[in-house]
Amino acid sequence: MNVVDHVRDMAAAGLHSNVRIVSSLLLTMSNNNPELFSPAQKYQLLVYHADAIFHDKEYRNAACKYSMALQQKKVLSKTSKVRTSTGGAAANIQAQSLPSEIEVKYKIAECYTILKLDKDAIAVLDGIPSRQRTPKINMMLANLYRKAGQERSAVTSYKEVLRQCPLALDAIIGLLSLSVKGAEVASMTMDVIQSIPNLDWLSVWIKAYAFIHAGDNQRAINTICSLEKKSLLRDNVDLLVSLADVYFRAGDTKNAILKFEQAQMLDPYLIKGMDVYGYLMAREGHLEDVEVLGGRLFNISDQHAEPWVISGCHSFYSKRYSRALYLGAKAIQLNSNSVQALLLKGAALRNMGRVQEAIIHFREAMRLAPCRLDCYEGLIDCYLASNGIREAMGMANNIYKTLGANAQTLTILATVCLEDPVTQEKAKTLLDKALAQRPDYTKAVVKKAELLSREQKYEEGIALLRNALANQSDCVLHRMLGDFLVAVNDYQEAMDQYSIALSLDPNDQKSLEGMQKMEKEESPTDATVELDGDDMEGSGEDGDLEGSDSEAAQWADQEQWFGMQ
Repeated sequence: MNVVDHVRDMAAAGLHSNVRIVSSLLLTMSNNNPELFSPAQKYQLLVYHADAIFHDKEYRNAACKYSMALQQKKVLSKTSKVRTSTGGAAANIQAQSLPSEIEVKYKIAECYTILKLDKDAIAVLDGIPSRQRTPKINMMLANLYRKAGQERSAVTSYKEVLRQCPLALDAIIGLLSLSVKGAEVASMTMDVIQSIPNLDWLSVWIKAYAFIHAGDNQRAINTICSLEKKSLLRDNVDLLVSLADVYFRAGDTKNAILKFEQAQMLDPYLIKGMDVYGYLMAREGHLEDVEVLGGRLFNISDQHAEPWVISGCHSFYSKRYSRALYLGAKAIQLNSNSVQALLLKGAALRNMGRVQEAIIHFREAMRLAPCRLDCYEGLIDCYLASNGIREAMGMANNIYKTLGANAQTLTILATVCLEDPVTQEKAKTLLDKALAQRPDYTKAVVKKAELLSREQKYEEGIALLRNALANQSDCVLHRMLGDFLVAVNDYQEAMDQYSIALSLDPNDQKSLEGMQKMEKEESPTDATVELDGDDMEGSGEDGDLEGSDSEAAQWADQEQWFGMQ
């Protein structure tokens, strides 16, 4: 047993720091005296050294060392051909025991992917002949192709993964996301379903994700529910998270939160999907719960985007937009495919008046999640903020035609129509259609109430809001009802509605303003004195709450505040 064999055994035993030191010393010896080690042994030492560096997360250095190993392998291949031609059987045996050249190329591609050098990663993997590509190489290639927009190549690679591993469910999701028909994907798994017992659920699972990626939320919900109710798959965390996400996409916040909570109770270390859960909780005004959730996820892992997004949502809904911007950027740095991080950063940029930058982020979110309407809503809000009504109308019409006339698409189109006096009547018709489909859809209720307020149809607005609040409790709806009640001089109940709104979201500034306005009208003298006092007391704090452009740098220097310690 020679010294290189000892290094190999240490590498196999996971003694990476030891391997790094001793392989470095041995390689230096080899450079000073090339006769000490054979070309095969030097190749082995370079690979083991690169593996140890990779383990230390020095990816540029590792990629360089792996490339040196491949250069050494070329030298080895030349000498091996000579030995083989002279009948060296021992040389063949030794060659078979060497680290795989294909595996080394995969490692180089992995380094490039981590360094976000996707083109270089594709180039390395493309250099591997198709017949020599393992399932993990095809999977990496498929993901890289999809990210680069090379959809046809991505589909081919995903199919190759499934050909070799028919239960590769992430590859199935990849194919469905690229608009491959569910029936075609299911046919590729039929043999394994028929040959292995208790896999009959797989075809239904494929159908559910086909509906998700086609944007058919209601059928996706029904299909996942039918799966989740089966005794063998009951309480599966992945299914619950998927169900929660589809409820969210369908605009059913109540059921989305319920399913996220159920999944979280089953798996306290759950990270996947928690960014959406944190966003929904923040939007509903439960900022204390969001802060606790973010802290808990940081303790689980600060190397995932989700905890950063959750803390960013807490900052955004506390109106600290610079901090939200920093946290969103940090989340994107960890996972450039995080749709929720892109939406957070886009919303922060929009609210800071940097609309053109926000548009870039919303467009990227749309590219990654073409069936998520909140991506389109963010972009439309940006267009409206910059008086781009024509662009907003074009996009809203496109969503309506592409995804069909459901409550969400009707409401989006109506929102744009409300911005133009010429199309106000069309907006009213669209909102009536949306509410006929889903009387509890909050966004449609809010927009219809806004329209009735413009038309001063206060009694009709009160009836609409009372009907909506009969089956749900929502801060915005209670506040709007308060505004309508003030308009008809019902001050006592208006005060009650503002109080309920503030109990649901203590940070709702409009409800607070409504209460203060009523108090001022009831006792003008007292209210004036009180208001002046509030102004003096809060004059030094409002700027801190809003944040400033320079604040992002300040937060960058204080990462321990975000759970880094």
